[in-house]
Amino acid sequence: MSTASESILAAAHEAAADKDKLEKLFENLEGSSRRTRQLSASVLAVIARENPELVADRTNAFVDALNRPEAQTRWECLDALTELVAVDSRACDKAIPGAETALFDEESGPARLAAMRFLCRLGSTTENRSEKVWPLIDEAIQCYHGDFEFQDMLVAVTGFSEGKLADAVKAALAERMAFDASNGKGVLKRRAAQILENVK
Repeated sequence: MSTASESILAAAHEAAADKDKLEKLFENLEGSSRRTRQLSASVLAVIARENPELVADRTNAFVDALNRPEAQTRWECLDALTELVAVDSRACDKAIPGAETALFDEESGPARLAAMRFLCRLGSTTENRSEKVWPLIDEAIQCYHGDFEFQDMLVAVTGFSEGKLADAVKAALAERMAFDASNGKGVLKRRAAQILENVK
């Protein structure tokens, strides 16, 4: 683990045990310093992963931070929101517009990947949500096919395919993945075949 990762982990553990420090991290998300926003978002993403209940009532702060100009703050907050779907999926619905913007961020692969993970996690929770986010997921599959992040995106899509999807979404997803399941190679072919199996 790098020194930076260790310091973020340490800060997350401190804030998890200290309400004032936790509150300060949320204040920093709204601050004027790009670097401080990024660092605070990184720490909060760790807290959301390890202790989601500690930040479950602050979903709106994460949603608001999706409007920050720097990509890292946005992808860290999307990572946090992905963890919070299991705690309060309804509150996470508000993040869809911000996630859509990040999904098509031409300058940041990590932001695109974080958005895909969030949308797949949220969309897997109910049939209605699957219908709402599917057009975005479908467009991203087409846009980023072959990109560096695409294999990781497919992992998220596989999770999506295991969720509570509307029949129309299952059919559309099967149609979208059929080519790769037949003509792809290696991991791509296996993942596409798994997705097809999941939506049968």
